[in-house]
Amino acid sequence: MSRMRSTVPLALLGVAAIALAGCSSSTSPAATAEPAAGALEPATITLYTSEPQEKADELVAAFNEIHPEITVEVFRAGTGDLTTRVATERESGGIQADVFLAADAGTFEGYAAEGLLLEYTPADVEALNADVVDAEGFYTGTRIIPTVIAYNTGIITEAPESWQELTDAAYADQIVMPNPDVSGAAAYNAAVWLDDEQLGEEWMTALAENRPVIADSNGPVSQAVATGAQPVGIVVDYLVRELAEQGSPIAVSYPSEGVPYVSQPVGIFADTEQAEAAQAFVDFLVSEEGQKLAVEQSYLPVRSDVGTPEGAPSMDEITILSPDLETIRSTQDAAVETFRSLFLR
Repeated sequence: MSRMRSTVPLALLGVAAIALAGCSSSTSPAATAEPAAGALEPATITLYTSEPQEKADELVAAFNEIHPEITVEVFRAGTGDLTTRVATERESGGIQADVFLAADAGTFEGYAAEGLLLEYTPADVEALNADVVDAEGFYTGTRIIPTVIAYNTGIITEAPESWQELTDAAYADQIVMPNPDVSGAAAYNAAVWLDDEQLGEEWMTALAENRPVIADSNGPVSQAVATGAQPVGIVVDYLVRELAEQGSPIAVSYPSEGVPYVSQPVGIFADTEQAEAAQAFVDFLVSEEGQKLAVEQSYLPVRSDVGTPEGAPSMDEITILSPDLETIRSTQDAAVETFRSLFLR
Protein backbone atom coordinates (compact mmCIF):
# COMPACT_ATOMS: atom_id res chain seq x y z
CA MET A 1 0.00 0.00 0.00
CA SER A 2 1.67 3.21 -1.11
CA ARG A 3 0.90 6.48 0.69
CA MET A 4 3.28 8.92 -0.99
CA ARG A 5 1.99 12.46 -0.69
CA SER A 6 3.11 15.96 0.14
CA THR A 7 1.77 18.24 2.84
CA VAL A 8 0.65 21.77 2.02
CA PRO A 9 1.40 24.52 4.57
CA LEU A 10 -1.01 24.64 7.47
CA ALA A 11 -3.99 26.78 6.57
CA LEU A 12 -4.70 29.75 8.74
CA LEU A 13 -7.05 29.02 11.59
CA GLY A 14 -7.96 32.65 11.93
CA VAL A 15 -10.35 32.61 9.00
CA ALA A 16 -14.07 32.99 9.39
CA ALA A 17 -15.86 30.04 10.96
CA ILE A 18 -16.99 27.41 8.50
CA ALA A 19 -20.74 26.90 8.38
CA LEU A 20 -21.66 23.55 9.83
CA ALA A 21 -24.90 23.07 7.94
CA GLY A 22 -24.85 20.40 5.28
CA CYS A 23 -21.48 18.98 6.31
CA SER A 24 -22.45 15.33 6.54
CA SER A 25 -20.57 12.83 4.40
CA SER A 26 -22.26 10.07 2.48
CA THR A 27 -19.18 7.87 2.93
CA SER A 28 -19.12 8.15 6.71
CA PRO A 29 -21.54 6.07 8.79
CA ALA A 30 -21.51 8.54 11.67
CA ALA A 31 -21.96 11.52 9.38
CA THR A 32 -25.58 10.63 8.74
CA ALA A 33 -26.58 11.14 12.35
CA GLU A 34 -25.86 13.77 14.96
CA PRO A 35 -23.21 12.46 17.39
CA ALA A 36 -25.22 13.42 20.46
CA ALA A 37 -28.53 11.98 19.26
CA GLY A 38 -29.49 8.62 20.70
CA ALA A 39 -27.59 6.03 22.65
CA LEU A 40 -25.48 3.32 21.12
CA GLU A 41 -25.32 -0.27 22.24
CA PRO A 42 -23.35 -0.54 25.52
CA ALA A 43 -19.70 -1.12 24.73
CA THR A 44 -16.21 -0.86 26.16
CA ILE A 45 -13.33 0.55 24.14
CA THR A 46 -9.65 0.86 25.01
CA LEU A 47 -7.83 4.11 24.30
CA TYR A 48 -4.04 4.27 23.97
CA THR A 49 -2.94 7.89 24.40
CA SER A 50 0.01 10.11 25.20
CA GLU A 51 -2.33 12.76 26.62
CA PRO A 52 -1.57 13.72 30.22
CA GLN A 53 -3.70 11.54 32.48
CA GLU A 54 -5.75 14.42 33.86
CA LYS A 55 -6.61 15.63 30.37
CA ALA A 56 -7.42 12.14 29.16
CA ASP A 57 -9.76 11.73 32.12
CA GLU A 58 -11.46 15.03 31.25
CA LEU A 59 -11.93 13.86 27.65
CA VAL A 60 -13.54 10.63 28.75
CA ALA A 61 -15.78 12.37 31.27
CA ALA A 62 -17.00 14.86 28.66
CA PHE A 63 -17.56 12.08 26.12
CA ASN A 64 -19.54 10.09 28.70
CA GLU A 65 -21.90 13.03 29.17
CA ILE A 66 -22.99 12.33 25.60
CA HIS A 67 -22.47 8.57 25.53
CA PRO A 68 -22.73 7.20 29.09
CA GLU A 69 -23.33 3.75 27.61
CA ILE A 70 -19.73 3.57 26.33
CA THR A 71 -16.96 2.75 28.77
CA VAL A 72 -13.52 4.07 27.78
CA GLU A 73 -10.57 2.33 29.37
CA VAL A 74 -7.44 4.49 29.11
CA PHE A 75 -3.84 3.35 28.89
CA ARG A 76 -1.60 6.38 29.07
CA ALA A 77 2.12 6.44 28.19
CA GLY A 78 4.62 8.38 26.11
CA THR A 79 4.29 7.91 22.38
CA GLY A 80 7.51 5.92 22.14
CA ASP A 81 6.26 3.51 24.77
CA LEU A 82 2.88 3.27 23.07
CA THR A 83 4.31 2.44 19.65
CA THR A 84 6.55 -0.17 21.26
CA ARG A 85 3.52 -1.64 23.00
CA VAL A 86 1.57 -1.77 19.74
CA ALA A 87 4.48 -3.50 18.00
CA THR A 88 4.76 -6.06 20.81
CA GLU A 89 1.03 -6.75 20.77
CA ARG A 90 1.07 -7.26 17.01
CA GLU A 91 3.69 -9.96 17.43
CA SER A 92 1.94 -11.63 20.35
CA GLY A 93 -1.56 -11.99 18.97
CA GLY A 94 -3.21 -8.65 18.27
CA ILE A 95 -3.43 -4.98 19.22
CA GLN A 96 -5.43 -4.57 22.41
CA ALA A 97 -6.49 -0.98 21.79
CA ASP A 98 -9.45 0.25 19.78
CA VAL A 99 -8.43 3.92 19.47
CA PHE A 100 -4.99 5.55 19.26
CA LEU A 101 -4.61 9.23 20.20
CA ALA A 102 -0.99 10.32 20.19
CA ALA A 103 1.98 11.86 18.51
CA ASP A 104 2.32 13.01 14.96
CA ALA A 105 0.87 12.27 11.55
CA GLY A 106 4.00 10.39 10.50
CA THR A 107 3.27 7.63 13.00
CA PHE A 108 -0.24 7.28 11.63
CA GLU A 109 1.01 7.33 8.05
CA GLY A 110 3.11 4.29 8.93
CA TYR A 111 0.22 2.49 10.59
CA ALA A 112 -2.04 3.21 7.63
CA ALA A 113 0.56 1.94 5.19
CA GLU A 114 0.73 -1.31 7.16
CA GLY A 115 -3.04 -1.73 7.08
CA LEU A 116 -3.47 -1.27 10.82
CA LEU A 117 -6.07 1.51 10.73
CA LEU A 118 -9.77 1.53 9.96
CA GLU A 119 -10.80 3.96 7.25
CA TYR A 120 -13.19 6.43 8.86
CA THR A 121 -14.15 10.05 8.15
CA PRO A 122 -15.50 11.86 11.24
CA ALA A 123 -18.79 13.68 11.33
CA ASP A 124 -18.45 17.44 10.69
CA VAL A 125 -15.19 16.86 8.82
CA GLU A 126 -15.82 19.92 6.64
CA ALA A 127 -15.60 22.09 9.76
CA LEU A 128 -12.03 20.93 10.42
CA ASN A 129 -8.78 22.44 9.24
CA ALA A 130 -8.13 20.46 6.07
CA ASP A 131 -4.40 20.16 6.74
CA VAL A 132 -4.91 17.86 9.73
CA VAL A 133 -7.35 15.48 8.03
CA ASP A 134 -5.85 12.46 6.27
CA ALA A 135 -6.94 12.61 2.63
CA GLU A 136 -7.44 8.85 2.62
CA GLY A 137 -9.50 8.85 5.81
CA PHE A 138 -7.33 6.84 8.19
CA TYR A 139 -6.73 9.48 10.87
CA THR A 140 -7.63 13.04 11.88
CA GLY A 141 -5.69 15.63 13.85
CA THR A 142 -7.34 16.75 17.08
CA ARG A 143 -5.29 19.77 18.15
CA ILE A 144 -2.36 21.89 16.92
CA ILE A 145 0.71 21.51 19.17
CA PRO A 146 3.75 23.57 18.13
CA THR A 147 7.18 23.07 19.67
CA VAL A 148 8.66 26.38 20.78
CA ILE A 149 11.35 27.98 22.92
CA ALA A 150 10.34 28.48 26.56
CA TYR A 151 12.31 30.68 28.92
CA ASN A 152 12.28 31.62 32.58
CA THR A 153 11.39 35.30 32.78
CA GLY A 154 13.15 35.70 36.13
CA ILE A 155 16.48 34.64 34.61
CA ILE A 156 16.36 35.44 30.89
CA THR A 157 15.91 39.15 30.21
CA GLU A 158 15.95 38.94 26.40
CA ALA A 159 14.07 35.99 24.94
CA PRO A 160 15.84 33.99 22.22
CA GLU A 161 13.98 34.65 18.98
CA SER A 162 15.36 31.88 16.78
CA TRP A 163 16.57 28.29 16.87
CA GLN A 164 19.98 29.55 15.73
CA GLU A 165 20.33 31.71 18.84
CA LEU A 166 20.29 28.58 21.00
CA THR A 167 23.66 27.58 19.54
CA ASP A 168 25.29 30.70 21.02
CA ALA A 169 27.84 29.89 23.73
CA ALA A 170 25.81 32.03 26.16
CA TYR A 171 23.29 29.17 26.31
CA ALA A 172 25.82 26.48 27.17
CA ASP A 173 24.45 24.26 29.96
CA GLN A 174 21.28 26.41 30.06
CA ILE A 175 18.92 24.39 27.83
CA VAL A 176 16.60 21.44 28.45
CA MET A 177 14.75 19.44 25.80
CA PRO A 178 12.76 16.18 25.57
CA ASN A 179 14.09 12.75 24.61
CA PRO A 180 12.81 11.51 21.22
CA ASP A 181 13.05 7.94 22.49
CA VAL A 182 10.12 8.80 24.79
CA SER A 183 8.35 11.76 23.19
CA GLY A 184 6.72 11.27 19.80
CA ALA A 185 6.71 15.03 19.25
CA ALA A 186 10.45 15.16 19.95
CA ALA A 187 11.12 12.33 17.48
CA TYR A 188 9.09 14.13 14.84
CA ASN A 189 10.90 17.39 15.60
CA ALA A 190 14.30 15.76 15.12
CA ALA A 191 13.31 14.66 11.62
CA VAL A 192 11.82 18.07 10.77
CA TRP A 193 14.90 19.96 11.98
CA LEU A 194 17.24 17.69 10.02
CA ASP A 195 15.10 18.11 6.91
CA ASP A 196 14.95 21.91 7.15
CA GLU A 197 17.50 23.75 5.02
CA GLN A 198 17.76 26.58 7.57
CA LEU A 199 18.77 24.14 10.32
CA GLY A 200 19.82 20.60 9.44
CA GLU A 201 22.56 18.52 11.04
CA GLU A 202 24.92 21.49 11.28
CA TRP A 203 22.48 23.27 13.60
CA MET A 204 21.78 20.16 15.65
CA THR A 205 25.52 19.57 16.06
CA ALA A 206 26.04 23.15 17.22
CA LEU A 207 23.11 22.86 19.64
CA ALA A 208 24.56 19.64 21.07
CA GLU A 209 27.83 21.47 21.76
CA ASN A 210 25.89 23.58 24.27
CA ARG A 211 25.23 20.38 26.26
CA PRO A 212 21.45 20.55 26.73
CA VAL A 213 19.90 18.48 29.50
CA ILE A 214 17.75 15.74 27.96
CA ALA A 215 14.56 15.13 29.95
CA ASP A 216 12.24 12.19 29.40
CA SER A 217 9.36 14.20 27.99
CA ASN A 218 7.86 17.65 27.54
CA GLY A 219 6.37 17.78 31.04
CA PRO A 220 9.70 17.67 32.88
CA VAL A 221 11.13 20.14 30.37
CA SER A 222 8.49 22.75 31.15
CA GLN A 223 8.88 22.20 34.89
CA ALA A 224 12.64 22.62 34.69
CA VAL A 225 12.21 25.98 32.94
CA ALA A 226 9.48 27.14 35.32
CA THR A 227 11.63 26.37 38.38
CA GLY A 228 14.77 27.85 36.83
CA ALA A 229 16.69 24.59 36.98
CA GLN A 230 17.33 25.18 33.26
CA PRO A 231 16.34 28.69 32.14
CA VAL A 232 15.62 27.76 28.51
CA GLY A 233 13.65 24.83 27.12
CA ILE A 234 12.50 23.34 23.84
CA VAL A 235 8.96 22.26 24.55
CA VAL A 236 5.35 22.18 23.34
CA ASP A 237 3.64 25.53 23.75
CA TYR A 238 0.52 24.56 25.69
CA LEU A 239 2.56 23.49 28.72
CA VAL A 240 4.13 26.95 28.87
CA ARG A 241 0.71 28.62 28.78
CA GLU A 242 -0.58 26.39 31.55
CA LEU A 243 2.36 27.10 33.86
CA ALA A 244 2.22 30.84 33.14
CA GLU A 245 -1.49 30.85 34.02
CA GLN A 246 -0.58 29.20 37.32
CA GLY A 247 1.85 32.01 38.08
CA SER A 248 5.15 30.46 37.08
CA PRO A 249 7.81 32.82 35.63
CA ILE A 250 7.76 31.23 32.20
CA ALA A 251 7.00 32.56 28.72
CA VAL A 252 7.11 31.36 25.13
CA SER A 253 9.00 32.46 22.04
CA TYR A 254 8.04 31.26 18.56
CA PRO A 255 11.33 30.97 16.61
CA SER A 256 11.63 33.04 13.45
CA GLU A 257 12.69 30.09 11.27
CA GLY A 258 9.36 28.41 12.00
CA VAL A 259 8.03 25.85 14.46
CA PRO A 260 7.38 22.16 13.93
CA TYR A 261 3.99 21.02 15.11
CA VAL A 262 2.14 17.80 15.75
CA SER A 263 -1.61 17.50 15.37
CA GLN A 264 -2.20 14.75 17.97
CA PRO A 265 -4.07 12.57 15.47
CA VAL A 266 -6.67 10.00 16.38
CA GLY A 267 -7.26 6.76 14.52
CA ILE A 268 -9.15 3.50 15.00
CA PHE A 269 -7.36 0.19 14.78
CA ALA A 270 -8.69 -1.95 11.95
CA ASP A 271 -9.26 -5.05 14.08
CA THR A 272 -11.48 -3.30 16.63
CA GLU A 273 -14.61 -5.20 17.62
CA GLN A 274 -16.31 -1.98 18.72
CA ALA A 275 -16.13 0.14 15.60
CA GLU A 276 -19.33 2.09 16.24
CA ALA A 277 -18.30 3.08 19.77
CA ALA A 278 -14.80 3.97 18.59
CA GLN A 279 -16.21 6.11 15.79
CA ALA A 280 -18.43 7.95 18.28
CA PHE A 281 -15.35 8.75 20.36
CA VAL A 282 -13.49 10.07 17.31
CA ASP A 283 -16.52 12.16 16.36
CA PHE A 284 -16.57 13.69 19.83
CA LEU A 285 -12.88 14.65 19.79
CA VAL A 286 -13.28 16.85 16.71
CA SER A 287 -16.84 18.02 17.40
CA GLU A 288 -17.56 21.57 18.54
CA GLU A 289 -17.93 20.29 22.12
CA GLY A 290 -14.72 18.30 21.98
CA GLN A 291 -12.75 21.17 20.49
CA LYS A 292 -14.06 23.64 23.06
CA LEU A 293 -12.64 21.27 25.65
CA ALA A 294 -9.32 21.23 23.75
CA VAL A 295 -9.21 25.04 23.97
CA GLU A 296 -10.01 24.87 27.70
CA GLN A 297 -7.06 22.49 28.00
CA SER A 298 -4.80 25.16 26.42
CA TYR A 299 -4.53 23.54 22.98
CA LEU A 300 -4.87 25.31 19.64
CA PRO A 301 -7.97 23.75 18.04
CA VAL A 302 -8.40 22.11 14.63
CA ARG A 303 -11.59 24.01 13.84
CA SER A 304 -12.13 27.76 13.66
CA ASP A 305 -15.49 28.11 15.42
CA VAL A 306 -14.37 27.48 19.02
CA GLY A 307 -11.87 30.27 19.74
CA THR A 308 -8.29 29.84 20.97
CA PRO A 309 -6.74 29.62 24.43
CA GLU A 310 -6.20 32.87 26.31
CA GLY A 311 -2.76 34.22 25.56
CA ALA A 312 -2.26 32.04 22.49
CA PRO A 313 -1.35 33.66 19.18
CA SER A 314 -3.47 33.22 16.10
CA MET A 315 -2.02 30.84 13.54
CA ASP A 316 -1.32 33.68 11.09
CA GLU A 317 1.14 35.07 13.65
CA ILE A 318 3.24 31.88 13.65
CA THR A 319 5.60 30.58 10.98
CA ILE A 320 4.91 26.87 10.62
CA LEU A 321 7.30 24.19 9.37
CA SER A 322 5.23 21.83 7.21
CA PRO A 323 7.54 19.24 5.64
CA ASP A 324 6.56 16.36 3.40
CA LEU A 325 5.13 13.71 5.72
CA GLU A 326 6.45 10.78 3.72
CA THR A 327 9.96 12.22 3.95
CA ILE A 328 9.64 12.67 7.70
CA ARG A 329 8.20 9.18 8.20
CA SER A 330 10.97 7.57 6.19
CA THR A 331 13.75 9.50 7.93
CA GLN A 332 12.47 9.71 11.50
CA ASP A 333 14.24 6.60 12.82
CA ALA A 334 17.53 7.80 11.38
CA ALA A 335 16.89 11.28 12.79
CA VAL A 336 16.38 9.86 16.26
CA GLU A 337 19.62 7.90 15.91
CA THR A 338 21.39 11.11 14.90
CA PHE A 339 19.92 12.81 17.96
CA ARG A 340 21.21 10.00 20.19
CA SER A 341 24.70 10.25 18.72
CA LEU A 342 24.83 14.00 19.26
CA PHE A 343 22.99 14.52 22.56
CA LEU A 344 23.14 11.21 24.43
CA ARG A 345 26.80 10.30 24.04
